[in-house]
Amino acid sequence: MGGQYTPEASPSYGQIWTKAWPIILANAATPMLGLVDTAVIGNTGTTSNLGSIALGALLFNFVYWGFGFLRMGTTGFTAQADGAGDQVEVRAILARSLLLALAIGVTLLALQAPIAALALRLFSASAEVEQGTQTYFYWRILGAPAALATFALMGTLVGLGRSGLLLRVQLLLNGLNIALDLLFAGWLGWGVEGIAIGTALAEWISLGFALYWVLSLLSKNRQEQTEAFWPRGRILDWQRLLSTLSTNRDIFIRTLALLFSFAWFTNQSAVFGDRVLAANHLLMQFIAFSAYFLDGYAFAVEAMVGKAIGSGKRRAFDAIVRRSTELALGTSVVLAALLLVSGGVLIAAMTDLEMVRVEAARYLPWASVYVLLSFGAFQLDGIFIGATRSAEMRNAALLATAVFMLFAWLLTPIWAAHGLWLAFVLYVVTRALTQLMYMPRIRASIAAG
Repeated sequence: MGGQYTPEASPSYGQIWTKAWPIILANAATPMLGLVDTAVIGNTGTTSNLGSIALGALLFNFVYWGFGFLRMGTTGFTAQADGAGDQVEVRAILARSLLLALAIGVTLLALQAPIAALALRLFSASAEVEQGTQTYFYWRILGAPAALATFALMGTLVGLGRSGLLLRVQLLLNGLNIALDLLFAGWLGWGVEGIAIGTALAEWISLGFALYWVLSLLSKNRQEQTEAFWPRGRILDWQRLLSTLSTNRDIFIRTLALLFSFAWFTNQSAVFGDRVLAANHLLMQFIAFSAYFLDGYAFAVEAMVGKAIGSGKRRAFDAIVRRSTELALGTSVVLAALLLVSGGVLIAAMTDLEMVRVEAARYLPWASVYVLLSFGAFQLDGIFIGATRSAEMRNAALLATAVFMLFAWLLTPIWAAHGLWLAFVLYVVTRALTQLMYMPRIRASIAAG
């Protein structure tokens, strides 16, 4: 559909969509891990077991999202090296990312006891739930090195524009997780322990397959058989290592800012009572669902932008930015309209509590506006990751968080929860506008190159 994209040509809408739709499916499959764990234990375990799974999954989602730079940092460098035709550097980038993932994974294993103690101290749960969460954590953490290494491999696949392989990895991970959960927790009756063991095993098995597929792909792209597959000199090049660490540091800070902003929104929702908290939680699920679609375009853009920059093709860069943004805008319009029109039905399907339904319907237009305007932040994130402009992403996230807190402080005394939602909308708009200010620098750097 649309043919194979090369940096010399301007990508068509069809080529962008061809790259985006497998990523959209892969993103949509990601929350299936938590849903499957919850469904299995919800039908085979106790209420405390279900609470343990909920807290344990929340903890790992926070940790893994925080280390998402292993995927994003790998993507931009890989796409630029591929665009420049430097396959040796592509392999070196992967090796550096895998070494970093291994180092972080081993550190998490070594520090698992204090991490678990700190996490449980932050939660207000019963003794039974805390014990179950601890059991879940100690088994699930064994899969951390595999999960983090898979992030690096996914970054390579996105950077090379191989979204079909990315989808295959995600579906394999989900399929294995479902099968092992049913085996260990369902058939064998191992409960929370079985859920954690099944997920950790699925992560290690998926890593093995993903590593095989990626290395096979890189072997086919190898230009000369006489060159070392793992170029030690490139991998351990001090300047490149520092560049990798600097980029990943900036993305890590940016991710923490995003996590803090969403946590702040939830915390401030609780100030207005349980009904507002529950209603806003429901609406955030719709926002998260829309993010899977918009992130698909952003992921596709990462590889295309990186290749255009690596090959010094500014016209291709301009076409990628324009056409992908038009697709993302059109998608956000459709998603926002569907949410506004069908939101009442969706809310009713998610809860039978009438007070929560009424409260959620009251703030539904704000959620729709957020979805409509969020496409800019997603697309610019994809562009900046492909351009490896992590410092600018960090700055935009920090500024947006400060703007959000300022306007929440100013508006909530006047308009209560409506003021909080307006501040939240201003937050996502500020992220986009701040990054937009940096765009001329990226274009100028391509022209200079």
